Amino acid sequence: MILVNLAFLASKPTGHTVYAKNLLPGLNSLNPVLLTGQNLPEYQCYQISNELTPDQGTKGHFNRLKWTQFKLPKIYKELQSNLIFSPIPEAPIFTKCRYVVTLHDFIPLRFPRFTSPLTQYYKHYIPHVLNQAEHILSDSESTANDAIAFYKIPANKITVVPLAYNNQHFKFLDLPTSNYFLYVGRHDAYKNIGRSLTAFSQLPNDYEFWIAGSPDPRFTPNLKAQAEELGVVDRIKFLSYVSYAELPELINRAIALVFPSLWEGFGLPVLEAMACGTPVITSNLSSIPEVAGDAALLIDPYDETAIANAMKSIITDNQLRQNLRQKGLDRASQFSWQNTVSQTAEILKQYS
Repeated sequence: MILVNLAFLASKPTGHTVYAKNLLPGLNSLNPVLLTGQNLPEYQCYQISNELTPDQGTKGHFNRLKWTQFKLPKIYKELQSNLIFSPIPEAPIFTKCRYVVTLHDFIPLRFPRFTSPLTQYYKHYIPHVLNQAEHILSDSESTANDAIAFYKIPANKITVVPLAYNNQHFKFLDLPTSNYFLYVGRHDAYKNIGRSLTAFSQLPNDYEFWIAGSPDPRFTPNLKAQAEELGVVDRIKFLSYVSYAELPELINRAIALVFPSLWEGFGLPVLEAMACGTPVITSNLSSIPEVAGDAALLIDPYDETAIANAMKSIITDNQLRQNLRQKGLDRASQFSWQNTVSQTAEILKQYS
């Protein structure tokens, strides 16, 4: 029996939750038991606490870590399981539990904050999880290479299985384009919103920059202060969290997605924007070129002038926008959850 560890599922879906929920329908053929605190009546579930998620902040993460180490092995034994699948790199270590995990990124090691529990988590816990795993799935070649470089994981222990998007949800809607550039994601420093704001300040006054993503008290106040200093506060909109249902129209109406992140494990917003036919300005680093191919304007994310010039090109060159729209649609069509699920299921069958 395969247990699928969904203790982390959040009520406001972001990358990890979107990934896990898109896998579930395709894994039904394996007859898994889902360990979850959410109500998922269409699946065979083993109910656990719902106090283990990012919704509870640091407390939720800490509670989940304890649950994973002490409760999960007991459930594994009780249900006579032979494999746990965890869509994030969490599993009981120093036990007899066999497991496969998915590895998404190494951001806490690439941009460490030494007082951050997450950095310590990646330094001291994740290496044990990956070394003891039966096998590891990785969103991208970039992340797989990081696992090899940071933790000396053998390459043959990792299978790259790219993420995907819901093509019934994210699609070209043929809506009028509005004069706003869009960013979708967290406000963390490595997301590089600060340089994007500086670049945007060089644009004509009839354009806006909309920032979609939950505010973060560590970073958002600084971004708002920067907008004030740059004199563009009246042209910057902080939209807070945007629901999954609202995202397609928001993306379709944008003149372009601006996503010059300093590092990503995959880059779902890039793929979702391309699927909507929205031009993309994004980073030439990490996994993002694997996702975007030649269907986006790839820039050096450390170069504010390069970001600004890309935004100006989007404004002034209608043919460029049309080309990026078609290339983005073509590129996005190469990614599907069906492929992601089938590759994932094959790995789980192999180790179960």
